[in-house]
Amino acid sequence: MADNSVPTCAQCKTKECRQGKDCFAKADSHKQLYANTIAKLHKAGSTVEAKYYCEKTRLGETILFAKELGCRKIGLAFCIGLSDEAKIVADILLKHFEVISVCCKVCGLEKKDFGLETISSNEREVMCNPAGQAEMLNQAQSELNIMCGLCVGHDAIFTKVSQAPVTTFIVKDRVLAHNPAGAIYSQYIRNHLLTNDRDK
Repeated sequence: MADNSVPTCAQCKTKECRQGKDCFAKADSHKQLYANTIAKLHKAGSTVEAKYYCEKTRLGETILFAKELGCRKIGLAFCIGLSDEAKIVADILLKHFEVISVCCKVCGLEKKDFGLETISSNEREVMCNPAGQAEMLNQAQSELNIMCGLCVGHDAIFTKVSQAPVTTFIVKDRVLAHNPAGAIYSQYIRNHLLTNDRDK
């Protein structure tokens, strides 16, 4: 494959990269990406994978990852709709780290002040504040931030504003009990998504 090819790896049937093939002739330049802070993250993640492959839950792996990094202060950014789950996660993390947890509605900012669409027109709506969540954790100097059920798009904002590395524990899916992969495992939902009008 040519050096300037646009990656379409999801459609690749052979995945020869797994055997070491450099399909895009970029191996040398990509090696340079793993330096400084990235190198530390990469090593910690690889160590947890190698030592506990298929043995630990994602939460267990997250705790081990943070310990490999030498973290003492963990940030937890959560959706108010997953407050119960966030409380349990925080209680577990507190056995290992100092935990700073920030709810998505922090500061009580109203959607109307930002010209945002509302779910209901009959009542006041406080917006999610992912940038504020990240900034609160930045000010608290968290060393690793964990997202717990932030909305689509809000997770992108949080990740962009966060100064600490970000990992995800729960991905929000209001329809599928926070199991977004269920959409591709269910034939009915999958077929609907594949045939649905692209403009809707």
